[in-house]
Amino acid sequence: MTRKFSITITCITLILLTVLPYTLLSQSLTVYSGRSRALVEPLIQKFEEEHNIRINVRYGSSTQLAVALLEEGSRSPADVFWAQDAGALGAVHRGGMFQELPPVLLSTLPGQFHNSDGTWIATSGRARVMAYSIPRVDTTALPETVFALTDSQWQGRVGWAPSNGSFQSFLTSMRLLEGEDATLQWLNGMKDNGAQSYINNSALLQAIAAGEIDIALTNHYYLFRFREADSQFPVEQTFFRAGDPGNLVNVAGIGMLSTTDSRDEALDFIRYLLEQENQRWVTEEVYEYPVRINLDLTPGRSSLQDIQDLSPELDLDELSDLDGTLNLLRRAGLL
Repeated sequence: MTRKFSITITCITLILLTVLPYTLLSQSLTVYSGRSRALVEPLIQKFEEEHNIRINVRYGSSTQLAVALLEEGSRSPADVFWAQDAGALGAVHRGGMFQELPPVLLSTLPGQFHNSDGTWIATSGRARVMAYSIPRVDTTALPETVFALTDSQWQGRVGWAPSNGSFQSFLTSMRLLEGEDATLQWLNGMKDNGAQSYINNSALLQAIAAGEIDIALTNHYYLFRFREADSQFPVEQTFFRAGDPGNLVNVAGIGMLSTTDSRDEALDFIRYLLEQENQRWVTEEVYEYPVRINLDLTPGRSSLQDIQDLSPELDLDELSDLDGTLNLLRRAGLL
């Protein structure tokens, strides 16, 4: 009996020695990620290995996760919220769920890349663009403004993704710049002109290549990903005229929940995303714009500073009214 008991204790000890380094001996962090798994999982896994911090990730759209956080309130298990747009971050900030980040961390980026209260900070940037079919679109006839896509010459030829978070942030900027009535009129005009809805930005570019549509409103980096797989992908993209709402330059960013019990780990993760090496990875692998200045870029790659003048003048803090945008989309019958 004693020998069997000894063997049992030995087995239990071996199991604990195997499991403990990843559980009890390892810190953990819960991330609500509006960034898709395919884009950011390699970066998260690298952080786990380097910092011995286990990360539990809940993936979803930035809008859905922002709503979930506001509903969960102080009961939320999240430590940080990593969103794909400033609007979702602003909504959580307005709900009083973020805590202020350390000034030394905020100072690593120019002031326009964190909110005025210092509760969230940008991790990368992206721009809204107009993608178009190379063989079927005359570039001399491309519209100079997003509002011209309601013209009859584009009837049935334009695609959009009304349920997509990036599109919704763009629409919020239009509401702020042009007003509710003008934005609703544009939505109805696009519907009446046969704009075709798709689930996301990738589907929009695939639809152009397949000949289903000729123009799409999307984010700039998707085309680069398609070209990585197919250098002859038959799509090009461009900006509208400077200052047009269709050129919104937005940021992905991250904030730390006020209820977190893992403050040190959360700050480690945020600092990690802003390190030069990882900013370069985002630029080279995800094709987004880095937010770190003075970062050596591959020839042909741009920084946010290079395209900032194309974007409409807008404080990204103001993109937080997600409810107003969702309500407008419902009024237009698009959600």
